[in-house]
Amino acid sequence: MTETSQTIQLPSIDSAIALGGTNEDNLDLLSRHTGVKIILRGQDLLILGTEKSVERTIRVVQSLEPLWSEAKTISRPDIMTAFHAVDTGRTDEYQEIQNNVLARTRKGDLIRAKTFKQKQYVKSIQTHDITFGIGPAGTGKTFLAAVLAVQALLKDRCDRMILTRPAVEAGEKLGFLPGDLQQKVNPFLRPLYDALYEFIDPEKIPDLMERGKIEVAPLAYMRGRTLSNAFVIVDEAQNTSPAQLKMVLTRLGFGSKMVVTGDITQTDLPDRQQSGLVVSSKILKSVEGIAFCYLSQADVVRHPLVQKIVAAYEKYEN
Repeated sequence: MTETSQTIQLPSIDSAIALGGTNEDNLDLLSRHTGVKIILRGQDLLILGTEKSVERTIRVVQSLEPLWSEAKTISRPDIMTAFHAVDTGRTDEYQEIQNNVLARTRKGDLIRAKTFKQKQYVKSIQTHDITFGIGPAGTGKTFLAAVLAVQALLKDRCDRMILTRPAVEAGEKLGFLPGDLQQKVNPFLRPLYDALYEFIDPEKIPDLMERGKIEVAPLAYMRGRTLSNAFVIVDEAQNTSPAQLKMVLTRLGFGSKMVVTGDITQTDLPDRQQSGLVVSSKILKSVEGIAFCYLSQADVVRHPLVQKIVAAYEKYEN
């Protein structure tokens, strides 16, 4: 096949750095998926390969322009979603994802969905009273739900946000941990606190919790309550029993939203005990007003190795 070359002139060194990524990892990823050779010289991006592969690479790079033109960080999911958008004729929809900013962290980082499934997940939360986010670690299930919950609280669209998860041990017994009950359950709730700290000054959180605006508690604390005008996140739901998850789902009151997240491949329940998340996905899949969103290893937005680990486990288990 006849080889050709094309050069894209980037607007600044910062945009070139953003597109190239750390140690030009982004360019390596582009090369591996198209077979082209890519050379970045200052602000000039030289692409060499067959006419078809060069054209495909250029379209992917152009679809990422809203990010690199503003010198924003470009991640592996951004690039893989760009490939998917180009190959399936969804580039306009991908541009919409890039431009739809959900929130800004305290550090000034912009938060948005990075993949088509994440976009669907966000939209489902915004349009349904109960949304299930099911998928492997690192797909943004809890984080995106927390983003929307914080925004709802700060914009007075709800009176309080409630973050809860079952206190199920992953190889460690509660009784062996030091301190009182609250100190014992804090390790289980730490991921929820981490999400809060991205958007709210840690010094302000105790006051918000004291006033009942934010509640972070084990799942057992939800029994017997009606959760009205609240944004509720039930995290790690794969570790609930069917009775526990039914209990918390039926706490939903008027004016409330609930997001239930979990990874059915990482259940820490005792052997032969059914997961409430698995059971509910079968029982409630056709109930109007409830959305089920399934994310996959393609939606992992953590370290690139996490995506490879998830893919390897999926291959082994199938």
